[in-house]
Amino acid sequence: MKRLIIYGIGLLVLACGTAAAAQEATAGTPADAARTTQLTLDDLRSFTDVFNQVRRNYVEEVDDKMLLEAAITGMLTELDPHSAYLPDKDFEDLENSSRGQYIGLGFDVAAEDGRVVVKQVISPSPADSAGIDPGDLITSVDGKPVKGRPLVDSIDDLSGLPGSEVVLTVMKPDESIHTLKLTREFIKVPALSYRLLDQRFGYYHLVYFHRDIANDLKQSLDSVQADGTTLQGLILDLRNNPGGVLQPAVEMADGFLDSGTIVTTRGRNSSMQMEFTAKPGQWLPEIPLVIIVDRGTASASEVLAGALQDNGRAVILGERTFGKGSVQSVLPLRNGAGIKLTTARYYTPSGRSIQAEGIQPDVWASGDLQRVTGPDERKREADLERHLQNETGLHNADARESTRIEEDYPLHEAVNLLRAVTVLSQSTRQPETAQ
Repeated sequence: MKRLIIYGIGLLVLACGTAAAAQEATAGTPADAARTTQLTLDDLRSFTDVFNQVRRNYVEEVDDKMLLEAAITGMLTELDPHSAYLPDKDFEDLENSSRGQYIGLGFDVAAEDGRVVVKQVISPSPADSAGIDPGDLITSVDGKPVKGRPLVDSIDDLSGLPGSEVVLTVMKPDESIHTLKLTREFIKVPALSYRLLDQRFGYYHLVYFHRDIANDLKQSLDSVQADGTTLQGLILDLRNNPGGVLQPAVEMADGFLDSGTIVTTRGRNSSMQMEFTAKPGQWLPEIPLVIIVDRGTASASEVLAGALQDNGRAVILGERTFGKGSVQSVLPLRNGAGIKLTTARYYTPSGRSIQAEGIQPDVWASGDLQRVTGPDERKREADLERHLQNETGLHNADARESTRIEEDYPLHEAVNLLRAVTVLSQSTRQPETAQ
């Protein structure tokens, strides 16, 4: 009961804060006052009543802290699909992810037929040094057999603090068994890869946006030019790129622009009213740029595509994008945890809201062989429960996607597009050379 009284005091403090906020709103505009709903003491008593009933009567004993965290989690998840409570471990993981790294062993696993199968190995990493290869089976972790346990428990056992050790039993495809001791460390996640296509077009695949990826792209472009390669076109592949940190997407757009708006954000808080503009100086000026997108292209990826599309710097090729046009702010809490809270919407330079609409490509090219009448089960932002509405009220019917079948050749089409631009560019210069 003492613990309940403490919670009650905390809720009363919340009520005082809510009342103060209501008074400020009342002092502001009538519209602001109308939008503010003040909690009553009875509302707060209802919360403590529910809390107390669960503590006393639930079929199993429940930890008070777990109940409180569940209440916080529910409060945030009811807002929209992207707001969330982050316990201290998740908060730390998110911070590491934003830096393009995580604590682990350096391999990705998947559950197949009740087994943990290695799908990909990062090089360099502890897993790579130990000789673990794609296709290997993890049969036990620290002596605990994988078989017969929930797979999520075995996968969780692979996680730990940097510098800590873990013993794995690994079965190779030839059924040989190996016992390996690995030390967990910070693993740099590959987020950018490069290839030269057609001996003249640079192709970059961006997996997601961490804090350093814009600088990584710039360094790679400088390195390509230093090697004596003269690029006649550039392709940025943003397919299935879920976004990540906004700032590197802004920096990347700035790199390809000399001037103009990149993106604006608008939210209730004045600190979220922001506009990002490009500074003079371009990466690869006058080099044609094609960006490949699909319905998995989201958030910061859509910001980059929208900025370069609206400023006429790139041709967008592919499918309509996911449509995640909201900004999440990560706010730390005093207990070491944090919350990820939706605080604003993105708008492209022309004023378009990406939210639940996405970016329409300039050249449509599907990456799937889709049946004309069959539903596409991959979701976009507009399919998620409690998604924010687009303020314009528009809804772009994806008619082209539902009425035609396209082969999965978007990259091939991007190269063809650059070839055509190169031919046209050369043909316009020929008369001047002749003169």
